Amino acid sequence: MGLLKAIFGTKNDREVKRMRKTVAKINSLEPEYEKLSDEELRGKTEEFKKRLTNGETLDDILVEAFAVVREGSKRVLRMRHYDVQLIGGIVLHEGKITEMKTGEGKTLVATTAIYLNALTGKGVHVITVNDYLAQRDREQMGQLYSFLGLTSGVIINGLDNEERKKAYECDITYGTNSEFGFDYLRDNMVSRLEDKVQRKLNFCIVDEVDSILIDEARTPLIISGAAANTAKLYQTFFQVATMLERSRETEKITDIKRKKEMNFPDEVWKDYEVDEKGKNVTLTEKGVKKVEKMLGLDNLYSPNNIELTHYLMQSLKAKELFVRDKDYLVRENEVIIIDEFTGRALEGRRYSDGLHQAIEAKEGVKIANENQTLASITLQNYFRMYEKLSGMTGTAETEAAEFMHIYGLEVVIIPTNKPVIRKDNGDIIYKTKEEKIDAIVDKIKELHDKGQPVLVGTITIQGSELLSGKLKEMNIPHNVLNAKFHAQEAEIVAQAGRYKAVTIATNMAGRGTDIMLGGNPDFMAKSEVPVTDEKYSEILEKYIAQCEKEKEKVKALGGLYILGTERHESRRIDNQLRGRAGRQGDPGESQFYLSLEDDLMKLFGSDRVKTVMEKLGIPKGEPIAHKMISKAIENAQKKVESRNFGIRKSLLEFDDVMNKQREAIYASRNEALSKTDLKDNITEMLRGTIESAVIERFVGEFKDEWDIKGLAEFLEEHYGYEIKDMEEYKSFGIEEYAEKLFNEIEAKYQERENEIGSDLMREIEKYVLFEVVDNRWREHLKALDGLREGIYLRSYGQKDPVIEYKLLSGELYGRMLETIKMETTSYMFKVVVKTKEQAEEETALGGDDNPEGLCPCGSGKPYNKCCGR
Repeated sequence: MGLLKAIFGTKNDREVKRMRKTVAKINSLEPEYEKLSDEELRGKTEEFKKRLTNGETLDDILVEAFAVVREGSKRVLRMRHYDVQLIGGIVLHEGKITEMKTGEGKTLVATTAIYLNALTGKGVHVITVNDYLAQRDREQMGQLYSFLGLTSGVIINGLDNEERKKAYECDITYGTNSEFGFDYLRDNMVSRLEDKVQRKLNFCIVDEVDSILIDEARTPLIISGAAANTAKLYQTFFQVATMLERSRETEKITDIKRKKEMNFPDEVWKDYEVDEKGKNVTLTEKGVKKVEKMLGLDNLYSPNNIELTHYLMQSLKAKELFVRDKDYLVRENEVIIIDEFTGRALEGRRYSDGLHQAIEAKEGVKIANENQTLASITLQNYFRMYEKLSGMTGTAETEAAEFMHIYGLEVVIIPTNKPVIRKDNGDIIYKTKEEKIDAIVDKIKELHDKGQPVLVGTITIQGSELLSGKLKEMNIPHNVLNAKFHAQEAEIVAQAGRYKAVTIATNMAGRGTDIMLGGNPDFMAKSEVPVTDEKYSEILEKYIAQCEKEKEKVKALGGLYILGTERHESRRIDNQLRGRAGRQGDPGESQFYLSLEDDLMKLFGSDRVKTVMEKLGIPKGEPIAHKMISKAIENAQKKVESRNFGIRKSLLEFDDVMNKQREAIYASRNEALSKTDLKDNITEMLRGTIESAVIERFVGEFKDEWDIKGLAEFLEEHYGYEIKDMEEYKSFGIEEYAEKLFNEIEAKYQERENEIGSDLMREIEKYVLFEVVDNRWREHLKALDGLREGIYLRSYGQKDPVIEYKLLSGELYGRMLETIKMETTSYMFKVVVKTKEQAEEETALGGDDNPEGLCPCGSGKPYNKCCGR
């Protein structure tokens, strides 16, 4: 295999070689396009659109379109696409992932594929990791698109419906994954077609594709509404959780099944066991008895106590598995989630399934009401709906298998414009965290004293603040970027390559912003005057000269130094941190400092390394650096990555089941939205409901056994229809009798329409249908949440939870559809139409002070709490 690769190259090499031929054709057009006037260059856009209308494909015009974008960029942005950037654009257009090292100009790379695909008029979506980058990229690259005659917009938090609609109607739309995903969900909750904001999902380029499609894929997008008030229950159960003890002596064995097999003595077992890897908590028999005694219960696991068990288990998870300033922070009496991959505060997001309430109870802050899911979708299923999907990142190769398996996306590694000369050192490991921190501080001081800039990567807020405190004691000036303060992160990160700069950042804070040696002149000029100021160009020139001078100074010192304070559980995140140095052929260096007390080391093999260190007699404060240890760490990371892939794959398998149901409901809903007359739909529902009611009650070998009384009660209750002859059914077959009943009830429906008027009846039908569908879909989502929570218990009976979930969710879905038909048709026979004056009078009668003013629909509720709402 190695010999074949040496002769023919890898598949990646062959792909790049193929694309270089296309790039040569693009380059050949450069002299010709340089001679075109601005107007002639802009005119190419209309020419391309006409050619597409006349039957040519995007591939047919790719070479010319890319050449136009490159020339336009030279004139507007003063940036010329490198050959490798054109290759990256071709990869994106082909619906693949382009992996390019940090600093290779991915934002510019995307412009070629964006322009080409926007020519169809179907819209191109560009997804970024935050609002700042969406606005920045749109403002910067929007100048180029505007010059070439295309429109661009941006979707950010806070826009109203009209603003969103306008942005989506542009040729090119920038925004974050959550904004696009939530707009899709909201579009499928509207009751009028004109309230939708998105068009059909056509072509999408995901920037930092690994962050969005891998890291965030475990968290589904959920639109919620208020449910029952359970704050008191969470307070009570967290108190119960604090009174329970963890089995400490068994901690080193992380697999609960193995612990039980090892027959620890009874006194070792406490109230519950914690599985750190699987993020799970299990009560022991001792713990179950203790809880039953505390709560005065006979059986904690009886069906009547399912809800109580849920509150308890979430409280134990909050107690043991979620750490303040690592998994979440508390700001202004509010619990805010910290993104484990970026270190950012996820404002407005909440853990689902009551976990957030449990953490609020733990922290003693105000407990918000639990929410009920109104609509949800995983990011995997949202992005798989695009006609064509592609992405960009600096680190995708380690997750190539997952990208292919989940999204059908191939990863193509693009060569760098200039060779990477960054020096990546092996890990050095200390026995304790304290020794490691002391060594890190000494290294930072050494680098600062000589003037070499250093970017220190931490995993937690606690880690960044601990280091910051140590540096303050030593009077070393520095910047800290973590989830608590990230408003100016792009500006701070942009200057992390300046002489003597010390920057501490949680994971990949400031991702998407280049660190330029000597500083970023653009940010420096903007901090002094706005871009619109006439002095801006003059000040920018001054800073360009200053930064170039400082850059040479920093290069002579070895470039940017990357210092990792801990290995992340994903190799990709570590590679991202290393990749912040050594951009565009600049010098740089990276080094990770570890200790045997780090989380990753504790979970995987720190005991073996500790034994080695003790055998070697390594004194306190001295590190060990060995290939065996680095290999062990990499293997540990591979195990965690594999487990996390399994979690995401499992999440997707479950969501795929719901996704088919969601697509069917949304498709039916959209069809109904597009119609002005739903009478045929309603009458078909009525026919189906009556047929089902007859068949359900007409079972048995003898007609005397049939439940005619039950059928009569059903029809009377739901449609106000009275079966006058209780023996008549005996002279009909089942189908004929169902048809007779339908015809008579349909005639009653027509009578109601004649009374109300056809136009108003059509409006009521539409309103009622959407109310019922949306309410039943919400209830269905709640049922599926409950089903998923307990489905894993089926594995104890040697059953596949996913298959069981498919079967049971299918049954629930079928029942939901039957309920929708019955409720919609039933309500149409009960709805009361009144004049405005009558309604106002009824509302007054039905006020809280007059409970006798009951609703005429027969619900028994006050009018203003029922139809009068």
